[in-house]
Amino acid sequence: MADTGHRVPSPSQREEGGSPPGRESPTGPPRSVSNLSLTDDDLHWFGEGNHHRLYQKMGAHPDREGEVDGVRFAVWAPEARSVHVMGDFNGWSKGDHPLVPQGVSGIWTGFVPGVGQGEPYKYHIHSNLRDYRVDKADPFAFFSRTAPENTSVVWKLDYAWKDREWMERRAETRPAAAPVSVYELHLGSWRRSPDDPHGFLSYRDVAPMLAEYVGEMGFTHVELMPVMEHPFYGSWGYQVTSYFAPTGRYGTPQDLMFLIDVLHQHEIGVILDWVPSHFPSDEHGLGFFDGSHLYEHQDPRKGFHPDWNSFIFNYDRHEVRSFLLSSALFWLDRYHVDGLRVDAVASMLYLDYSRKEGDWIPNEYGGRENLGAIQFLRQLNETVYREHPGAETVAEESTSWPMVSRPTYLGGLGFGKKWDMGWMHDTLEFFRLDPVHRKYHQEYLTFRQLYASTENFVLSLSHDEVVHGKGSLLGKMPGDDWQRFANLRLLFAWMFAQQGKKLLFMGGEFGQWREWSHDQSLDWHLLQYPLHEGVRRWTADLNRLYREEPALHRRDFDHDGFEWVDCTDVENSVVSLLRRGDPGDRDILAVFNFTPVPRHSYLVGVPHGGRWVEVANSDADLYGGSGQGNMGGVVADAPGQHGRAWAVNLVLPPLGAVFLRHDGGE
Repeated sequence: MADTGHRVPSPSQREEGGSPPGRESPTGPPRSVSNLSLTDDDLHWFGEGNHHRLYQKMGAHPDREGEVDGVRFAVWAPEARSVHVMGDFNGWSKGDHPLVPQGVSGIWTGFVPGVGQGEPYKYHIHSNLRDYRVDKADPFAFFSRTAPENTSVVWKLDYAWKDREWMERRAETRPAAAPVSVYELHLGSWRRSPDDPHGFLSYRDVAPMLAEYVGEMGFTHVELMPVMEHPFYGSWGYQVTSYFAPTGRYGTPQDLMFLIDVLHQHEIGVILDWVPSHFPSDEHGLGFFDGSHLYEHQDPRKGFHPDWNSFIFNYDRHEVRSFLLSSALFWLDRYHVDGLRVDAVASMLYLDYSRKEGDWIPNEYGGRENLGAIQFLRQLNETVYREHPGAETVAEESTSWPMVSRPTYLGGLGFGKKWDMGWMHDTLEFFRLDPVHRKYHQEYLTFRQLYASTENFVLSLSHDEVVHGKGSLLGKMPGDDWQRFANLRLLFAWMFAQQGKKLLFMGGEFGQWREWSHDQSLDWHLLQYPLHEGVRRWTADLNRLYREEPALHRRDFDHDGFEWVDCTDVENSVVSLLRRGDPGDRDILAVFNFTPVPRHSYLVGVPHGGRWVEVANSDADLYGGSGQGNMGGVVADAPGQHGRAWAVNLVLPPLGAVFLRHDGGE
């Protein structure tokens, strides 16, 4: 867990009772905030980069002045000469409703009477610099209209949550010791609707179907690819223009709340992809906001991303840090999400990321580390873990940066977990090989154990592995159709036997043939075929085994939770290992045959005598296998094998995995 030591409280923490105004408790909606005006404390902490809930004051908030209802607006534009609000309420006039500057803070505020819920609006900004004029969406809008309008919408976030038990229980969990198996999905292409011109199902339509399916499959969490508003659907949500608004493609903010609420009521956690690494250059967005490089770094060598043609946040600017911290807390406060998966962390950490020599600026010490980004990420994690016990942050970090998931007080970045990109790469390289060549590359399977306990890893087979010509997981497997499906079942078995939490992208769980396309639904019709249905059943049963057997999850991050039995039998391409839980938990033995040749009377050393029950076999008939196995279990006898006092005599099915649990004896 990140550092939770003493900190000077932010203004939101110094209100009555010491809790932030507007912060939702697990039991219901937030307390009302009587004064929406920015205080001196708000401005002070905003300027110091320590304001965590700017969304309570910035943006558009329905309010009342005297007896008149309207909306109070607040926007940060320090280089503006003037700022006006425009919308349907004034015929989109660029000069009818001016805002006024609040001191020297750079924030412009104003009250517009007669404006209410659902009103579209933008800010017309006239800059002090180069007589620049532009119409901008509200960076703090709670709702937006999608392209081509790209307008912000006045919106209240009232919602009657029904997930009290989930939220209370979550605050007391130990995520490191819990089973975590994540189903990653893209809402626009998981299932499609024939009734919508774009084919989209709404958040509300998806809710019962997704909850039922994920529950049936045994996943503990879903991870939603970014739902924050993004103008280009083909970016999959990773080009965000609105950091406080869910995309209107699938419904309203309350519709997304309903989806999360339903998932919680079905005991399913929700992780959101969150993108503080870059943002698009669309004119209505954050870029060049007030005629200056307000949110992005001014120098393109630090402020422009060459891979994605997007802007990079200026993490050295205190107000930008307040903006991003407020966005992170917003989704945890108001949408009850259980975690944030932070995208492209490596691109934030390195000043030379994807840049040629001469195209980047060293830091003040001459190094390539982005010191501002490091400070921001540590501050982010400290804030999340302090304010939302039980919630998690997960880093998509693709390099060997040390201590990503270690506490900040030890010098780490403070994330709860980190994706293990090395495991993904090595494992898929191994499984692509024809089995006849696998004996020459068994180190692809075993190398990970040299570093497996250095971070709190998530083993991810994500969307990135099934796009851009890479093909589907099933398509990567060698051999004829039967062997491809057997290899895919073997791949999933290997993942669930390893230390670390699990993540699988939608479609992989039933062996989708084609590469993922954001414009099409998954090929659900494939489930009518036995081999596809067999993979789905196997995935569900692996999730069940993972959740039910403490040895497979309690010590996912502990070196003592894993032990090789034998990883040197390269001639047979057989690997065996033990997983252990806490004292009193029963050991799990997992044995893998990476060739299509069955192995009979194969001896494997075990630490205990007595009966070992076969609790899972990827070659079982109901999964589409050949039905070879160990008749429900075996008895360990002496003499032993592999330096252990006992051994079990096993049948190893072709391209198969068997899991055995010690059930008693010596």
